[in-house]
Amino acid sequence: MYERILVRYGDLTLKGKNKRMFVRMVNQLVKEKVNSPLVKYERQHDRLYILLNGEDHVKVINGLNRVSGLSSYSLVHKCDRDIDTVCEQALEIMKQENYATGTAFKVEVKRADKAYPITSPEITQKVAKHVLSNVDGLIVDVHKPKLTLNVEVRLDGAYIYAHKIKGMGGYPVGVGGKGLVLLSGGIDSPVASYLAMKQGIEVELFHFESTPLTSIESAQKVIDLAKKVSVFAPRNRIKLHLVPFEPIHQKLLSHVDESYMITIMRRMMYRIAEKYAQNNGIMAIINGDSVGQVASQTLESMTVINNVVRIPILRPLLIFDKLDIIEISRKIDCYDISVQPFEDCCTVYVPKAPATRPKEKYCLKEEANFDFEPLVDQAVENVKTVMLDENTDINLPMLGFTVQEAL
Repeated sequence: MYERILVRYGDLTLKGKNKRMFVRMVNQLVKEKVNSPLVKYERQHDRLYILLNGEDHVKVINGLNRVSGLSSYSLVHKCDRDIDTVCEQALEIMKQENYATGTAFKVEVKRADKAYPITSPEITQKVAKHVLSNVDGLIVDVHKPKLTLNVEVRLDGAYIYAHKIKGMGGYPVGVGGKGLVLLSGGIDSPVASYLAMKQGIEVELFHFESTPLTSIESAQKVIDLAKKVSVFAPRNRIKLHLVPFEPIHQKLLSHVDESYMITIMRRMMYRIAEKYAQNNGIMAIINGDSVGQVASQTLESMTVINNVVRIPILRPLLIFDKLDIIEISRKIDCYDISVQPFEDCCTVYVPKAPATRPKEKYCLKEEANFDFEPLVDQAVENVKTVMLDENTDINLPMLGFTVQEAL
C-alpha cells in the first residue's frame, strides 16, 4: 500500500542561515542509518521522501529511529490529484487500519497547491463521506480524534497518510561539537550519551577500569553498552577509551578517609578526563548525574567535584526522575545490560557514611596525603582506545589485558 516515507525535519527549519548545513547533516545521518541500496531519496523544500522501492518499511523506520534531528515521519501513499482517485486511495488506507468500533475520526487536508480547483473544506467533506459510507465503526470528531487521515494536495500529486511516528527530535549529532562522556556500567551514563547526541553533540566514551579491584565482567559490560550507544553516532561507530584507574584507586583506598572516598575519586576522574579532553580537542565533559540520586550527586558534592576542572560539565539527566531515565534506557536497549550485577570502581567500595555535603578544604587535606599528579598523567598516557560499532566482537584480553590483570 505504502511506497514511500515522508520525513519531517522539525526545528531545523528555524535555523536561518545554518538551515542548509543542518539539513545536509540530517540527510547524511538518514542514509547512514537506513543503509539500504534499494531506497531512493527525494528532497522537496522542508521535507524528505524516502522511496522504498521494495525495501521493508519496518527496517527503514528502525533506521530513522536512530537519527537525531528528525521531528516525525509517516508512511505515505502518493496518487493522482483527481478527487475520485484521492477518495478511493483514502478508503484503501482506512481499510488497512485496525481500530475499534466507535473510534473518533477526522480528515485533515492541506492544499499546498492553491490553484487546485477544490477547496480544503470540500476535499475534507468528500473524502470523509466516502470513507464513512464504505467502512463501519468510525464516528466523526474533529476536536479529539483518535485517528486522523491526512491528505496533502501538492503540484506533483496527492499524498495520503494516517499516522505520524515521532522521531528523536533535537539536532543532527555532530553539529554541537564533541563531548567526553564518563561512562560507567550503570543505567544513567548511557542515557546521558544518547541525550547528548540527540542535542547534536558527538560523544566519545571514557571509562575508568580498575581491574583487578573490579571484575573483567564490569569492563566488558561497558564495551557492550558502548556498542548499543554506537547506533546513534555518526557512521554508526563510537570511540571507547578505557582508563587504567587501578593505581589511583589503590592510593585512595589507603590514603583517603572513607567518608570522602567517592568525592575524591570523582575529583581524580575529572582531572584525568579534563586533561584527556584538552589534549584531544574535546570541548566538554558529560556525565549521568541526577540531583540527589547518590551521595556524590548532591549540589554540594557536584560543586566540590566541579572545582578541580575548568572545562564545562554537562549533565543531561540533572533533574530527571529515575523512572524516566529507566524508560529511556529501555528504549535504547541498554537497560538489561546496565542492570547486570557487576560493580564498577564507584560502587565496589561504597562507604557506610559517605559525605553528602563535602567541603573543599577537607578534600584538599585528603588529597595532600599522596602525590596524585604523576598518577593522573600516567592514566592519561596509558588510555586504551577502541572504535566500536554494534557488531564489533571484542573483549578485554583482545585489548591487551592479561588474564591476571582481569581476574
